[in-house]
Amino acid sequence: MRPQLPRSTLGRLASLFGPFPASCIDKGVTHTAAVVPHLYLSRKTMHYQTEQRGHPNTPDYRIYFKTSDGKYISPFHDIPLIAESEQDDDVPAKKPKSENKVLYNMVVEVPRWTNAKMEIATKELLNPIKQDVKKGKLRYVANIFPHKGYIWNYGALPQTWEDPNHKDEETKCCGDNDPIDVCDISSQVCSPGEVIQVKVLGILAMIDEGEMDWKVIAINGNDPDAERLNCIEDVRRSRPGHLEATVEWFRKYKVPDGKPENQFGFNGEFKDKDFAVEIIKSTHEHWRALVHKQTNAGGIECRNMSCCNSPFQLSADEARAVVQSAPVFGTAHQVCSEVDKWHFI
Repeated sequence: MRPQLPRSTLGRLASLFGPFPASCIDKGVTHTAAVVPHLYLSRKTMHYQTEQRGHPNTPDYRIYFKTSDGKYISPFHDIPLIAESEQDDDVPAKKPKSENKVLYNMVVEVPRWTNAKMEIATKELLNPIKQDVKKGKLRYVANIFPHKGYIWNYGALPQTWEDPNHKDEETKCCGDNDPIDVCDISSQVCSPGEVIQVKVLGILAMIDEGEMDWKVIAINGNDPDAERLNCIEDVRRSRPGHLEATVEWFRKYKVPDGKPENQFGFNGEFKDKDFAVEIIKSTHEHWRALVHKQTNAGGIECRNMSCCNSPFQLSADEARAVVQSAPVFGTAHQVCSEVDKWHFI
């Protein structure tokens, strides 16, 4: 039986994502899947575990996800987009004072100050995290002086998808076929596969080789600064240079690989929180169409464990077999010293 949603949650979801169809509401009982077929929330913030397979720093390395009771899941499809606050079973959820209290789940792929380009494997069963490979080589982002690797915890919002068949009205670019990216600007350095709850602050419209590649700016809800950072202007005022460094990082990070600088919509200006929420909402709807077989999947692996009415259901036994078929976890391989090289651009 799925946990029930508190009424405060339903009101908050309605304000963010619109009213729910009457046909999706059970009489007398409100269930997660019945009320919100495209938002699979839990009454408590879920705690997720990870399981490593293969050898770190090799192409066969994978990080699989499972629930606290050991059931394997997809971080792309089975972790809810919006997080719920911790509460006791017999204590009603407190109604938030404002939409600034709404937190989103973020799947951390790359910790701050690291170089390995880890990402959700969108075309593999269970969508584990793996290191990207190009031309047979593991990908590492270059160190653009004065930075070392990624300058924030970097990851994705689950249950979102930048549809390559959808053209953005402003930039005239189509999506990059991935979950929407997130930069967590909090102080804590996270671990690959960690699921954190973040407050959305704004968004940057990056154009990567002609594809739309939105970058959500967010902060971990547990960060000491989370209470006072509520919008992109708060970041600009309290952290001089942080947003400018973010634009420059995204503009130049592929140049050492021989690629041109990335471009940006809106003249490289960050858009505000309300705009960001609308983009997230749009990518969530595209994801919903994806897992309900209402659009061309384009090679995306859509099988999941929990999406209501999705034709891409995977059984627990099938999920377990996927993980068990992967190489056992072993010692990490040495990383080439070239990864530490400075690049002055």
